[in-house]
Amino acid sequence: MTTTLAAPHTAARNKASSAVLRAELRLFRREPGALFWIMVFPTLLLVILGSIPSFRETDASLGGLRLVDVYVPVTVLLALIMAGVQAMPPLITGYRERGILRRMSATPVRPSAVLGAQMGIHGAAALVSSLLSLAVGRLAFDVPLPRQAFGYALALLLAILCGLALGALVSALARTTKAATAIGSAVFFPMMFSAGVWLPVQAMPDALAHAVELTPLGAAAQALGDAAAGDWPGWAHLGVLALWAVLLSTAAARWFRWE
Repeated sequence: MTTTLAAPHTAARNKASSAVLRAELRLFRREPGALFWIMVFPTLLLVILGSIPSFRETDASLGGLRLVDVYVPVTVLLALIMAGVQAMPPLITGYRERGILRRMSATPVRPSAVLGAQMGIHGAAALVSSLLSLAVGRLAFDVPLPRQAFGYALALLLAILCGLALGALVSALARTTKAATAIGSAVFFPMMFSAGVWLPVQAMPDALAHAVELTPLGAAAQALGDAAAGDWPGWAHLGVLALWAVLLSTAAARWFRWE
């Protein structure tokens, strides 16, 4: 009897969750700002930098690579920063601030369906932006595709998980949309620095580079760079990414509130 009753209830909840995902995807497509900053801006930045002649010249300090080669992984990471820290937290916090999540708790749609949909959509957008950066780098500036494809995919997946977990943590700590925007902005610039936006990690002094490699995006930049060159990403870098993903996810789950 219990199994018979539970099956329709589970089916109704799954159907409701699918409806939420479709609705959130439609809303996301109607946000030109989010679409631009996540899916267009990183590649546009790569095009601008790659158009500078000095960025297309080999550099001995980078192991014979060009700056444009090094900046492809940077723009890949920039997409997940935009998605995880800038776009997602204000939206989720806004839902909570307006009582949308609380009202959902009284329906077959659980609030967790909204959170899952948002993380899935923003994660997919970051992945699409990453593929776009790789394609434009290859076609426009002859940047080789990652020679260690599986290692690159693994490092990218862990990096996206870290970015989304950090965004969920910001959403958990912020009580209002304004607070989420402020916290996201405070985190945004250190993340860009550790990703190598201003100075690639490979070009940093050794002491600074070692310190940056302990951050999620610093480790991701090194792991993606290794995989792009054909080497398996360092287990230390992958371990840092996995550890940060677990810690940030645990903290977000611990402090997240639906009301």
